[in-house]
Amino acid sequence: MIALTATTLFTPLKRIEHPLLLVEDGVVVEVTSQTRREIPQDCRVVDFCDGVLVPGFIDMHIHGGAGHDVMEPAADALPPIEQLLATHGVSSYFPTTVTAPIDVTLAALERLADAIELPVLSGHLRARPRGIHLEGPFISHSRRGVHPPENLLVPSIAAFDRFWQAARGHIRVLTIAPELPGAFEVITQAAALGVCVSLGHSDAGLDAARAGVAAGARHATHTFNAMRPLDHRDPGILGEVLADARLSADIIADGIHLDPMIVQVFLKAKGPDNAVLITDATAATGMPDGRYRLGSLEVEVKDGKCMAGGKLAGSVLTLDRAVRNVMQFAQWDLQQTIRLATVNPARVAGLEDAGSIKAGSSGDLVVLSPSGDVRKTIIGGAGV
Repeated sequence: MIALTATTLFTPLKRIEHPLLLVEDGVVVEVTSQTRREIPQDCRVVDFCDGVLVPGFIDMHIHGGAGHDVMEPAADALPPIEQLLATHGVSSYFPTTVTAPIDVTLAALERLADAIELPVLSGHLRARPRGIHLEGPFISHSRRGVHPPENLLVPSIAAFDRFWQAARGHIRVLTIAPELPGAFEVITQAAALGVCVSLGHSDAGLDAARAGVAAGARHATHTFNAMRPLDHRDPGILGEVLADARLSADIIADGIHLDPMIVQVFLKAKGPDNAVLITDATAATGMPDGRYRLGSLEVEVKDGKCMAGGKLAGSVLTLDRAVRNVMQFAQWDLQQTIRLATVNPARVAGLEDAGSIKAGSSGDLVVLSPSGDVRKTIIGGAGV
């Protein structure tokens, strides 16, 4: 058993001063305070001094990093991505596809399912893939961003079932444009299977967006980006996303995809319970400026912008940077902001053992400075 101590712990819903956290075999056994309980004598004690203990971060939308893309056929593509994620506090992630020829997508889904089903290797400090985010091909031509138009598909139960079978049931998030023919049926089917259906890459009007929610959609993908703009007489999909309390929604808070003031507007609309931070990171994350792959596309990174064909093509954002950006953009404190990278994405994606620090939860933890810098990442108790 390991006893972890620090100045503060955020569960994140509760704040504990002078915490005592007991971890055994990679699982949290007890969460208490040093003022309430003595440290057991048989424990190895690790004191993080003035550090802040928080749950491991969860990235619901990430395409790659460290020079690799999650859809690469190479067997050694994912480990460098996972190691990079761990250095930035991420313990769980959802590898995210980009629209590609259907056979390429099916093969990628099979490989990602293999990675998810692999046993966790002790002593390896790497983020763990917890499910797949299928972004495309059921998206709008007019709001496709850099997704290849020739590979977009009209939503159908048959097509979705092919993806579902290839992924062996590991699709946990589906981004879809609700205005497309067949979208209602696919949303209904995916939601019935427990998938988090997310509205995105969409030119939907208000009625179509509401129909998507009625069918079972409950989240929104990189809000504002690749979406029909908000109009005061035609609120469209953004009006539904911002106003409907049943919907959670995520943003890319890198200061490039959204102006800091829009981040404030979003957070005031969705609040600390329904807002989620994502990175939409590409293979270029953690790498110098240059050319990298995003699925079958080539993207160019310069001065922090990831571009393809004159359009933004993902990001080089890390989740710890997104947390610090929100603290700066919205003047939120660390405890409130941490919710957007931990308990909220865990709830949205259905991860019951992650996103919060409590007895029985996985020993996925991050030690932060009071300003949100990552000092240490612990995954399944490893890394202490």
